[in-house]
Amino acid sequence: MKVREVAETIGISKECVGYILHEELDMKKLCTRWMLRLLTADQKRTHMKISEQCLQHFNKNKTDFVRRFITMDETWIHHYTPESIQQSKRWTDAGCSVSKKTRSVPSAGKVMALLFWDAEGILFIDYIEKGKTLTREYYSNLLTRLDEKIREKKPGLQKKKIIFHQDNVPAHKSVLAMGKLRDLHYELLEHPPYSPDLAPSDFCLFPKLKLFLAGQRFSFLNQEAIAAVEGYFADLMKNHTTGTR
Repeated sequence: MKVREVAETIGISKECVGYILHEELDMKKLCTRWMLRLLTADQKRTHMKISEQCLQHFNKNKTDFVRRFITMDETWIHHYTPESIQQSKRWTDAGCSVSKKTRSVPSAGKVMALLFWDAEGILFIDYIEKGKTLTREYYSNLLTRLDEKIREKKPGLQKKKIIFHQDNVPAHKSVLAMGKLRDLHYELLEHPPYSPDLAPSDFCLFPKLKLFLAGQRFSFLNQEAIAAVEGYFADLMKNHTTGTR
């Protein structure tokens, strides 16, 4: 109920209702937190169980875990991504009226980026054009490419067992992909369903990338969007190497 509705129902002023709610009853109004899906009790238990297993695995040898941990995820790169509300804010003089801006949506033109990365940076990125799907055969070949990149960029891991993380996309969980991971002798971390908070890419990689891309407009050629993504991660790696932020 709104404060106005409460005031009209019991016949007192809105100010009195606000005082009673905040000062006498010590209540506050909270916004609902939007979730991708409300988990069932069984899904919550699975989520907790896998989270505890990952934490135990990490605590055994934190340095070794971080060295061997590799994750992957995919995201859409739009030819145009609107600025966020925070990015649209501008410093103005006192008394200036609020500027107006029409609501815009991401462009229909887009390309999917599949990123494989670890704690030290991006191992490689693959791109799939709009209209094409990530098949089990295609993903299995990407895992082969990943192993080649590890041997090329991480020679110290050749004798180590890779700890690999992925989500539950059908192509990732296909028999062909699972067989490839067994052939590569990778240790696969479980990922509970509907759990973006346990996906490192959704937590710390993609939000900053989307913030960088927001407001930029590329032509309807995927090459410009891809070049922007590659440039962003190249600068990120350079700053990581030099120790700057």
